[in-house]
Amino acid sequence: MDTKQFTITINAPKEKVWNALWNDANYRKWTSVFNEGSYMEAAFLTQGADVRFLNPEGNGMYSIIDTIEPNRIMIFRHLGVVKDQINQPPDEESKKWAGGQEKYFLDESNGITTLTAEVDVYKDFETYFNDTFPKALQAVKEIAEADA
Repeated sequence: MDTKQFTITINAPKEKVWNALWNDANYRKWTSVFNEGSYMEAAFLTQGADVRFLNPEGNGMYSIIDTIEPNRIMIFRHLGVVKDQINQPPDEESKKWAGGQEKYFLDESNGITTLTAEVDVYKDFETYFNDTFPKALQAVKEIAEADA
């Protein structure tokens, strides 16, 4: 796996950017770039919490929050596949990317926030992420700036 980094400058304070990223309604908006109807399932956004990233059919992946510092850092570690709302045991395909991380860093200066995402990407998905992740960050920017 390779780590890909994507960065965008947002004309909004970090609290607005954090809300654009993790508020449920906002999350559904910006992740629709990856898959229309995507959503995140988590009882709480706290360190060690279980999280599932799902499509409308109940398929996706399950993860854990490795690190959370509200308005600054969110790091997910991806663990495996969800199929029909059920976390699946590891298989050969999921073992290729299990343990990969998805990291978000927010750095604010004078009301302008730099959002950096670092994503561990399995080689088969590099082109997809290189094309799609900048569009997702642009959607986060639009949400945060509209709320600023």
